[in-house]
Amino acid sequence: MIWLMAGRIRDGVVDEVKQRTRIEDIVGEYVTLKPAGVGSLKGLCPFHDEKTPSFNVRPQVGYFHCFGCGESGDVIAFIQKIESVPFVEAVEYLARKAGVSVEYEEGTHAGGDAGARDVKRARLIDAHRVAEDFYVSQLSTPAAAAGRELLAGRGFDAQAIAHFRVGYSPSSWNSLLDVLRKHGFTEREIAASGLVSTGARGPYDRFRGRLMWPIRSITGETIGFGARKIDDSDEGPKYLNTPETLIYRKSQVLYGLDLAKKAIAEGRRIVVVEGYTDVMAAHIAGVPQAVATCGTAFGHEHAKIARRLIGDSASVAAGVILHSGRSFGGEVVFTFDGDAAGQKAALRVFQEDQSFGVQTFVSILPEGLDPCELRMKYGDSAVREVIDRREPLFAFVIRSILRDVPLQTAEGRAAGLRASAPVVASIRDRVLRSEYVRQLAGWLGMEEHLVRESVVQAQRQHSFSPPQISQGRGGAGGADRVSGGRDGTGVSGGSSSGNVNGRLGHHAGGFSGVGLDGSVSGYVPRAQNDLGEVATSAMESAAPVLKARADIRDPVERTERAALEVMLQLPRLALAANAQQLPSQSFVVPIHRTVFDAIRAAGGVRAAQERMDALTAGGMAEDAAELAGANWFVGEVARQLDSSVRGAVFQLSVEPIAEDRSADMWRYVRGVMMALIRQGYTRQIADVRSQMQRVGSDSPDQAMLFERLIELEKRRRAFDEVDS
Repeated sequence: MIWLMAGRIRDGVVDEVKQRTRIEDIVGEYVTLKPAGVGSLKGLCPFHDEKTPSFNVRPQVGYFHCFGCGESGDVIAFIQKIESVPFVEAVEYLARKAGVSVEYEEGTHAGGDAGARDVKRARLIDAHRVAEDFYVSQLSTPAAAAGRELLAGRGFDAQAIAHFRVGYSPSSWNSLLDVLRKHGFTEREIAASGLVSTGARGPYDRFRGRLMWPIRSITGETIGFGARKIDDSDEGPKYLNTPETLIYRKSQVLYGLDLAKKAIAEGRRIVVVEGYTDVMAAHIAGVPQAVATCGTAFGHEHAKIARRLIGDSASVAAGVILHSGRSFGGEVVFTFDGDAAGQKAALRVFQEDQSFGVQTFVSILPEGLDPCELRMKYGDSAVREVIDRREPLFAFVIRSILRDVPLQTAEGRAAGLRASAPVVASIRDRVLRSEYVRQLAGWLGMEEHLVRESVVQAQRQHSFSPPQISQGRGGAGGADRVSGGRDGTGVSGGSSSGNVNGRLGHHAGGFSGVGLDGSVSGYVPRAQNDLGEVATSAMESAAPVLKARADIRDPVERTERAALEVMLQLPRLALAANAQQLPSQSFVVPIHRTVFDAIRAAGGVRAAQERMDALTAGGMAEDAAELAGANWFVGEVARQLDSSVRGAVFQLSVEPIAEDRSADMWRYVRGVMMALIRQGYTRQIADVRSQMQRVGSDSPDQAMLFERLIELEKRRRAFDEVDS
């Protein structure tokens, strides 16, 4: 996709968008953030896999930084990266959320001048909004009677249907096409939306005569549709989803996530079901954490989304069942409709790398029912109870293997050990592996040392191929599920997924059953104005340029680091503590001196104060002016630096301040600046003493150096008296 110049956005518009957008609110739609000191928030990085949260957001200055991968920037840069859009579209997206009208210097507005630019994300979102409204309106027409009957037969009343915005696509070949054209969408935009297909006679509606479920992004924007045919005479597939588009990538979408994300973050639990109606039934039954994949198996990108929302961390206690019945550290529960199908599906998700701390569970629904059928037959409480009776994935897989083995015979027990030992051997947690060795010995009725020897041997072979399990009932994972799950969602479909090895995780080589053609390519378009270039270049050079603060042992380096953090995050207090008068020689660590020189080039901390005063004088509230001024100041400092070291500014601007009590913040800031000044005196005295030793006692310079030494000592003593 080549992005053409859409006109330079007026700088005043960009400033207004940033002032009216709180970065913690925007980032919080993608990442569960938790307090990490005064004015600092932390969560799992959305840009790389990690066990321990290293992604920091500093609302007071309006910037984020990941100490793991080095990604940094402001709220616009965050949207550029997370949504893979250029600067202009990121501004337009945030402007729409903040209610700001976007204008270009040429006088064009968002959505105008379509012939001079390529298809934009915002226009595709608008097209899907129009399509959703159209489909919803069509569900009440006589032609949709069969669809309404199907929904009613699944236990959904008008309130539930309206809540999930279920609709109907007419059987006509051009009903939606005509609506989109009447709303002013160009042929190029319509073709790129995925809402139409193209044949020999031109474009036509992709979805015809089907029930329609809107598929939304995590932020609630409709980006695609899942469709189920309701006429058996229709020769098309039973389930049909939106194809891969600029805004829809099935490997990165979970149906129902926009409705479930708050409950997932609060309860630290995500429940993965098979279909759209299962998500609806689960939510209505009191399981608001339910989601489903869309036309593909649960894969690496889905796992990353789940981890960010749960706030997964690498705790040694992860997965421990508490007395309340919940799992410590959060959990992922996969549901499967029937024992045989559940066994096969669980084995398919088993081989995933155990990189995450969240414990993975399996819930097998009784009698081969799906959650929707279970609710209809036994009520809402039955759905909740079956989820709460989940079983750890390791235990489920092992017991599934042993279920078809004749354990009453010696040959059967030996066969069971040979089949299950590789499963236990694949558990990376040594303590957990040892516990499953003990449990497996009990299930087999064999000596523990024999089981342990088999597990060790399987470890050396370092391979595990899921054993084949007979289907029993038949049908599960068959032709009806080639396109995904029962509702076209794909949790237990015929395509092979990666595996989630007892802990939800990722695989270094990707997922064998997930198409990654829609994943973010890593391309970050250049910004179309100066502010955008600052934010974008931080992402282009995403690599940590400062060592982790915990690794700093030198007290001089530690003090310099703290001083720079104070200047960038608390410029008003730093100014009061005389940071404006510091000479460049105050910093000896090269990267620190480079950043400080950039601060001075930007006007010093006084420039931030003057910006805040100007905004306040213009009528802005003091708190808002302080936030906007700090954000502007960090951007100005970053603008002075080469892209290779610009990330250091963003890192320093979000790194949690060592003082975590607001009441003591001024004392801390003053103490840091005093320590830096004291270090300067101490260093100058040491330099003079060194020179005196080098020149010799009979040198004419000796007297001058001695006077300089006495003067510095006097200043240091006076400073110490004032400081005390």
